[in-house]
Amino acid sequence: MGGCKSLQPLWPIWGVWTGDPCTPSPGCLPPHRWVQRLCTAAWGDTIFAVSSGHGRCGVAVIRTSGPGSRGALQSLTGRPELPPPRVLALRRIRDPATAEPLDRGLVVWFAGPQSFTGEDCAELHVHGGPAVVSGVLRALGRLPGLRPAEPGEFTRRAFRRGKLDLTAAEGLGDLIRAETEAQRRQALRQMEGELGRLYQRWSETLTQALAHLEAYIDFSEDDNVEEEVLSQVDATVRELEQEVGAHLRDGRRGELLRGGVHAVIAGPPNVGKSSLLNLLCQRPAAIVSPVAGTTRDVVEVALNVGGYPLVLSDTAGLRDATDPVEQEGVSRARDRLRQADLVLAVLDAAVVPTEPAGLGAALGSLLPPTAPPCILVLNKADLLQGGGGALRDACTQGDPLPPAALLSCKTGEGLDHLLELLARQLARLCGDPLAGSPSLTQSRHSLHLGDCVTALARYSRERRQDLGLAAEQLRLARRHLGRITGHVGAEDVLDIIFRDFCVGK
Repeated sequence: MGGCKSLQPLWPIWGVWTGDPCTPSPGCLPPHRWVQRLCTAAWGDTIFAVSSGHGRCGVAVIRTSGPGSRGALQSLTGRPELPPPRVLALRRIRDPATAEPLDRGLVVWFAGPQSFTGEDCAELHVHGGPAVVSGVLRALGRLPGLRPAEPGEFTRRAFRRGKLDLTAAEGLGDLIRAETEAQRRQALRQMEGELGRLYQRWSETLTQALAHLEAYIDFSEDDNVEEEVLSQVDATVRELEQEVGAHLRDGRRGELLRGGVHAVIAGPPNVGKSSLLNLLCQRPAAIVSPVAGTTRDVVEVALNVGGYPLVLSDTAGLRDATDPVEQEGVSRARDRLRQADLVLAVLDAAVVPTEPAGLGAALGSLLPPTAPPCILVLNKADLLQGGGGALRDACTQGDPLPPAALLSCKTGEGLDHLLELLARQLARLCGDPLAGSPSLTQSRHSLHLGDCVTALARYSRERRQDLGLAAEQLRLARRHLGRITGHVGAEDVLDIIFRDFCVGK
């Protein structure tokens, strides 16, 4: 074998002044005379992107991350010195290739590891016109060692450098996409690490239990480990199994809040289902016609009701249709009913029975056997004689009827009461995102936690047969917890998680 060459440290040389020996004044330094030599072989690429969103705006923020950030900032500002870290500085921004001024804006320098990604980072706060932004991006793209960022790549680099775990990264993505107050509260809580800390605590509990169990297996014959250690491990595992199981049995509150509660407007033809959709979303989202069976396909809109996300679907009228197209519409309506988180069952107030039993029978004919939570909407209240006192009394009887609202889509009477009922049901389904332990927000969390509980249950069975096999179940349970936070085997989920981020985050 040949002699081993000593490895020389590779230090990036950001900017080398090639002009006169005398030091030029910072204000007159020509940016095109900087020679950029960015070392990317050992330190990785430097990425850049617009992080403030696209489109014409007052201020656009362009971010870089990586070893070339220092040189990029020096090149575009034409100054060898950088502003103090995390301090905004006003600079003229030029194209390094031509020395042409591009804009006058604010720049910020973040020296790693004290940055979002943990790497050297820079931000350029420029005017948000398309010409300015594209000019700065072109100038950055011409610098050696710099390339445009992939979606979510900044956050992925932060994860790689231990700035946040996978649950916090998912919370950050949810915060960016949050459209309601409740979504924002839940996402912020997850981004700040509460969910990750909960799973980390469980992982540490498992680690301690596993260490005690292995110590008992290895040293119990030497009388160096007390018999009570095994009983303590058993108690710890039982308690953890119950705690994780309770966390799983949360009614999908976090997932519903994150993705929106899917509600279906269902009822016979021509009772005002499409009118109700239009009334709730305050626009003509669905076609309204006095002809029964107008709605053939599912019409879906997203709403914010009381700070909770609602995905509302208008469906075809439920009846024994003879027309093939309408039959397909009815079939799709019944499919949506089976998948719904909430049902708005609409009946014609002018023709329904006025006693609770009759109302319950009419409602039961619409809903599947295992129906989700329901709100009964009695539309066309403006057609009732004498104000519909008997029907109003029936609606307040409670069982066997769900919460009910008398409504006129024509006049808007009863809309406030319906919105109150909706907000109440949404709050019950989604819960308070700030109360109690943080909720599950991702299906992959549920999958790994379910596998964790299964492994803990197997521990109790294996414990009576073979302590070595029981210890393996604890290792498996801990591995599933680690996959949620990214501490164990995260490679297979990284692309899925970060691909949904916008470019520049």
